[in-house]
Amino acid sequence: MRSRRRPARTTGTLPPEGSAAAAGRSHTLPVRQWPISLVLAVAGLGVAVTWFGDFKVGLLVLGGSLLLAAVLRLALPEVGMLAVRSRFTDVGVLAFLGGAVVLLTLVAQPDPWLHLGVVDDIGRLVGRPRR
Repeated sequence: MRSRRRPARTTGTLPPEGSAAAAGRSHTLPVRQWPISLVLAVAGLGVAVTWFGDFKVGLLVLGGSLLLAAVLRLALPEVGMLAVRSRFTDVGVLAFLGGAVVLLTLVAQPDPWLHLGVVDDIGRLVGRPRR
């Protein structure tokens, strides 16, 4: 009868491309992982601005942090913990989500900073009068 025990160590799973630390082992962890540290710092700034200041500006900073992550993942050969899947998948997902946050922030009511006709059409469909 064959044993059904799990292996003690997972084999055959490779880390994502570019997942090595961005700086050498002689540096502290936040410095070695500076790309994700930078993205998290910008995202934290966006949350703070959203909480204590202007809602739309804070959300633009949050969306910008996702776009920054996409640019870093695309441009740098090694990004450490910023690498989750393949480079193509990471850049695509981060750029899509960052662009969506920025676009939705720009068209958010009241007083949108960007006026799109399709948003007004959707507003009329749900009963909001056109301005």
